[in-house]
Amino acid sequence: MRMVATALLVLMAGLFVLARHLAVREAGWGYAAAFAEAAMVGGLADWFAVTALFRRPLGLPIPHTAIIPANKDRIADSMAAFLRANFLTPQVVARRLYRFDAAGVLGGYLANSGTIVPGRIGDSLTSLVADVLETLDPDKVGRPVKTLLKGQIDRIDLAPLLGQILAGMMADGRHMPVIEGLLRRAGTLLEANEPVLRGMIRDRAGTLMRWTRLDDRLANALLDALYAVLAETVVDPDHPLRRKIDETLTQLADDLVHDPAMAARVARLKAEALANPAFTAWLDALWERSRTGLIAMLRAPGGVHEGMSGLAGFGRALGEDGALRAMVNRFARRSLTGLASRHGDDIVRIVSETVRRWDARTVTRRIESAVGRDLQFIRINGTLVGGLVGLALHALERFI
Repeated sequence: MRMVATALLVLMAGLFVLARHLAVREAGWGYAAAFAEAAMVGGLADWFAVTALFRRPLGLPIPHTAIIPANKDRIADSMAAFLRANFLTPQVVARRLYRFDAAGVLGGYLANSGTIVPGRIGDSLTSLVADVLETLDPDKVGRPVKTLLKGQIDRIDLAPLLGQILAGMMADGRHMPVIEGLLRRAGTLLEANEPVLRGMIRDRAGTLMRWTRLDDRLANALLDALYAVLAETVVDPDHPLRRKIDETLTQLADDLVHDPAMAARVARLKAEALANPAFTAWLDALWERSRTGLIAMLRAPGGVHEGMSGLAGFGRALGEDGALRAMVNRFARRSLTGLASRHGDDIVRIVSETVRRWDARTVTRRIESAVGRDLQFIRINGTLVGGLVGLALHALERFI
């Protein structure tokens, strides 16, 4: 485009010489001469303007030329400030991500993950990931993961969830094996602790009962009655004790879903459990098992393909489950918005420092290669527009 613009300028110079020579014999050539003269002026003016952006025209030390090389550092800071103000604010990031289906893109990628990372590329990638996981401090890497998991558990409204699970189990009769197991366990505990119970009955019996040995008969009667109740409850589906247990569980499920007081008690128990050091230790152990398991999977021959199969299943779930997709999209928006808020200045500082490290010739070359073609159109347009203005002025002069 530079050659085209220069050739057009040379063409106008040639036309000007020819028209001035022929205008002596034919008045109509005066219009061509006026057009060519004004076109040369316009083309030369725009050539100077375009050239002055990147270098000194003809190497002359003319003030306010070579603008980009002379202001390289200021341009770098202005670019960084522009990016920070218009792209990396939490409001802009949230607005851009509002309609972006990050979960859909991730799901489509993972669903086809078996074909995306094949052969030696996949092996090299997984080896690199394993090296990173082994090299980084497990506590520092795992802290944000555990904090995120703990925060997600803390946000769960646990009481309605437990109530719905319990109601679903009772509707399908899946709670019966649990009840029968508890009853059998109660019978086993009763049998194992029978001497202790007999001793408790004997200690609470009066002197007269012990002297007449009625305490043993009372203990036998009580224990036999307990054994009989437990045995009958296990074998009889319509036993009153079973019905009473069902009524109690039904009421508990309803209270978990609808009773604010019960919800508050469950929330308090959950908060106490999360604050318990044992829960923190469990999270630490869970993260360490996950980390070591992932490293072992990545190191094992063919392990990456098994992992990819699992990821492919998760990708298909993202594509089919609207609620899961909405949750992942919400998490992505929240995470990226927080990233822009906390680290936006650091991100744009990379841009500023990178441009500052370039020498003036590199900056000039890269900017000129990006926008230079359009700038040459300015020269072409300046040549043609200047010629038309010269033609109009010459016509006006002849008319006056």
